[in-house]
Amino acid sequence: MCSSKPTQLPLSIEPKQKRHARSQFGALCYRVTDGRIQILLITSRRTKRWIIPKGWPENDMTPGESAANEAVEEAGVSGKLRERPFGVYCYEKTVEDGDNYPCIVTVYAIKVKTILTDYPEKSERRRKWFSRKDAAKRVFEPDLARLLKSFDP
Repeated sequence: MCSSKPTQLPLSIEPKQKRHARSQFGALCYRVTDGRIQILLITSRRTKRWIIPKGWPENDMTPGESAANEAVEEAGVSGKLRERPFGVYCYEKTVEDGDNYPCIVTVYAIKVKTILTDYPEKSERRRKWFSRKDAAKRVFEPDLARLLKSFDP
């Protein structure tokens, strides 16, 4: 029996490690209208592709709270957050200098209760409700499309 505890070394992010995967948290914002599930998609700021609200981890917030915060900032919606993640998908993020790196997005479901008319990124994005099937067709990432198509609250 070993009495010493294994130790984990701290991370050291150096420029050569830029290609390592980064973590983000996303919000699958939905509502049920006339018995049908609708999913809210927004456009990305730069390419105007349809995406879900997502962003980097936030200090002093749980991953789910970070996702809910992105829903307010990027889509102008809030509601009941499920703290247990719904799923995960990967995509390649391109940054301003042209570099790109892989991101792993943990997705949290939020049943939308409030839709704001004014929110931080209103002038930078569009938002639109879609059926699960149509939402899955609109997004670029195959893993995200599968999550959207299979979502059943």
